[in-house]
Amino acid sequence: MVFSRQIKELIKTGVGFSPIIFLHNMNLLRASGIRRTYGSLQVLKGIDLEVERGEVVAIVGPSGAGKSTFLHILGTLDRPEQGQVFIEDINVFTQKDKDLARFRNEKIGFIFQFHNLLAEFTALENACMPGYINGMMSEKEILTRGRELLDMLGLKDRADHLPSQLSGGEQQRVAVARALLNKPSIVLADEPSGNLDSHNALELHQLFFKLRDEFGQTFVIVTHNEDLAAMADRRLVMQDGFMQS
Repeated sequence: MVFSRQIKELIKTGVGFSPIIFLHNMNLLRASGIRRTYGSLQVLKGIDLEVERGEVVAIVGPSGAGKSTFLHILGTLDRPEQGQVFIEDINVFTQKDKDLARFRNEKIGFIFQFHNLLAEFTALENACMPGYINGMMSEKEILTRGRELLDMLGLKDRADHLPSQLSGGEQQRVAVARALLNKPSIVLADEPSGNLDSHNALELHQLFFKLRDEFGQTFVIVTHNEDLAAMADRRLVMQDGFMQS
């Protein structure tokens, strides 16, 4: 109770208190003892990871090291054979499939190497898709949120364009808007700049850190791009199914 009153007073006075700094020191994600095998191949051999709010964590390593498999488990797209994943103190894999799908849509944003935008829908419609799936906002609220994100990402004048009418960098920024639509607790990115040229890759990387600095957004990024990894708060190496700091 004393701690709670102190925090409330700090927020009230604004003296020596930054909400983003405070959140940055709170644990958001915790994975422990994650194991996964495919046939006779043991891909993940008991991996532990903790991520704080507002942190950008990069995971690097050779192809086949298990990076994407681990990211998919963190994002609840796959289940481990052993181990637990907690997001905001919720043991995610104790939930039923329907509840887990809702949790995933509300709490986790995804960005992939290939944008996976739906070709027949505009940039705005693609960005708004998670909101329609979630069903917690009105259509007006969803569209307003989508336009705000596209505007923030420099795509205000491209909202009504189809993916085929956008450059590679613009397509990936639409994918970022889609990932952020439901205000997720964490964004998981799997080789997000792997399909971009160096200029667009740098712009995307800078965008991640802008989102972290301005909004306290948390990222876990799997990448082969050492420039991006060097920018992160932590650079972790996955090798032979193990995680090394």
